[in-house]
Amino acid sequence: MQGADTQLGLIENYTSRSDYTASWDKEIDLCKDSIQRINKMNPKPRFYVICGDMLDAFPYEGTQRGFRERQLVDFTEIFKELDPAVKLVCVCGNHDVGDVPSQDSIDLYRKQFGSDFFSFWVGGVKFVVLNSQHFKCPNAVPEEVSKQTKFLDELLALSKSEPKPKHMVVFQHIPFFLRDPEEEDDGYYNIDKETRVQLLEKLRHIGVRYIFCGHYHGNAGGVYKDVEEIVTSAIGAPLRNDPSGFRIVTVSEEEITHEFVPFFETLEIEKEKLKIMF
Repeated sequence: MQGADTQLGLIENYTSRSDYTASWDKEIDLCKDSIQRINKMNPKPRFYVICGDMLDAFPYEGTQRGFRERQLVDFTEIFKELDPAVKLVCVCGNHDVGDVPSQDSIDLYRKQFGSDFFSFWVGGVKFVVLNSQHFKCPNAVPEEVSKQTKFLDELLALSKSEPKPKHMVVFQHIPFFLRDPEEEDDGYYNIDKETRVQLLEKLRHIGVRYIFCGHYHGNAGGVYKDVEEIVTSAIGAPLRNDPSGFRIVTVSEEEITHEFVPFFETLEIEKEKLKIMF
């Protein structure tokens, strides 16, 4: 199961237009709905990955960090309800380390959620989790960018020596592109074109053929050469024409397929209130 942007606090924060609110009941209900769906499945998914922005409050010092700590407590309690047979995998988003990350915000993320880039194997498939904020702001924390770059270089070296996986999949928060690999930079929802092409080529050489993302709060995606990129709408607040939901990902020997599943229809949000510009 793949989803993104649980983002506890976003709905009330932006619909109220206040500096910040202390309510994230709607997101809690949506998260619980996703967990209940998974717990009823037979057979169970191997894992449930959330592609970034687990919480809405930024990790900056001050008021927002206080809200973030409360959101983290609720997030942790909610996901205790997930069947223990289904592992939870969290991916770093911009709200998790800040639009411009710092060493402090990255250290805080690792304390709260674990590593921000790593790889793991399940059923002969190799999965790679990346911190896309290092692509977006390469000059913010250059030491950490270098570590992730080295990690990718090591993956390339391993791809030439270790057993070939059935498939290789990347999870990250910000998409490289929304619809077209040649689209222009938009400053927020995609990665700049020069960086985009360099990284997509590097991932192709490593063996990646599928990239799952979030961040857009709507469904999108496309194909770069032989790499499919899938952008999944939010588990929490939907900001496009797509509802809240997650994606069932089916892995076979030959291919990976996926289907977006919308959640319940009782989330009453006026569309115009959620059409915000970042």
